[in-house]
Amino acid sequence: MTTTQPAAPASAARGRRLTKVYGEGDVRVVALDGVDVDFPEHRFTAIMGPSGSGKSTLMHCMAGLDALSDGQAWIGDTELTTLDDKRLTALRRDLVGFIFQAYNLLPTMTALENITLPLDIAGRKPDQAWLDTIVDTVGLRARLDHRPAQLSGGQQQRVACARALVTRPAIVFADEPTGNLDSKSGADVLALLRRSVDELGQTVVMVTHDASAAAYADRVLFLADGHIVQEMSEPTAARVLERMKAFDESLDTTGSAV
Repeated sequence: MTTTQPAAPASAARGRRLTKVYGEGDVRVVALDGVDVDFPEHRFTAIMGPSGSGKSTLMHCMAGLDALSDGQAWIGDTELTTLDDKRLTALRRDLVGFIFQAYNLLPTMTALENITLPLDIAGRKPDQAWLDTIVDTVGLRARLDHRPAQLSGGQQQRVACARALVTRPAIVFADEPTGNLDSKSGADVLALLRRSVDELGQTVVMVTHDASAAAYADRVLFLADGHIVQEMSEPTAARVLERMKAFDESLDTTGSAV
């Protein structure tokens, strides 16, 4: 009797032979060295690694925020490396959500205006039902008319999360989204990202240095010296911390993570 293997999940984004080099000669740095990576739809992936491992570079290249030196990257079926600046800008606007560590909210706009800003720039009206879902998910309905200065750091980051989700992007990239938050606010934001995957069907890729944050993900990719060196499914904070300690010990003994 033949058994059928379940189909592999579709990729919201993928990269092949991703290479990024900065500088030349004595100052040449290979940040990504031929990386192959897939980010499955409706999954939460965390990216970790020592400082200088290439994790932020990987995210920025996959999000179309930085150009590759070589290789190919796709968001859905669209290859980023074939797009001119205008089409790349449109793709980032329509298909990519980005959550920055520094929130990047406009101080003169209310929380609601900051959330809907990507739609306003695109000349699109919000889908009211989806907007209501997002607002209720982030738990800020009572604060929508407040400006960023009137919100706590955690509330500002939740506004940034809602802004990233409101366009129904193919994928959301989060760059150290809890780095400027206290532990409770950080946990609230991570729980929101987890819910966006479980309840809203979103795809999330997050760079973090925090083992507890990585434990919210479905899997963790570990980078070292521009390579993906390990993948961990169903991570726990203890397992992630153990792996990161191994990186530190390797760096102490060899000067290079393995």
